[in-house]
Amino acid sequence: MELPLETVALFAFKLAYETEGESPILRDDPIMSDYEREVFGLLVRRGDFEGIQFRVAHCVDLALEAIGGVNTVLGRELHRLAADFSAAQTIPQLDVPLIALMDYLKDIQ
Repeated sequence: MELPLETVALFAFKLAYETEGESPILRDDPIMSDYEREVFGLLVRRGDFEGIQFRVAHCVDLALEAIGGVNTVLGRELHRLAADFSAAQTIPQLDVPLIALMDYLKDIQ
């Protein structure tokens, strides 16, 4: 689960901060320091469900702002997928909506 969480953060930050003509944001970029696989792994091992949801929500909010908010076609779908992720009640229930969120963010790059 840690890799998809890190990937969601990476794709969200790419949407929010990456600009053409500049170096791409990579997993070892300083912006990813609080969103690395090891950080998510620690949250998962601790069972910090709220911490995981908080970090993903922060990333999704940045991505939503970058694509024009919930009043755009892309934004409505991202918001829907984020709501599915937020509706999960346990860490195992995060898997399916997390993969959907990751795939969507990858597709809209």
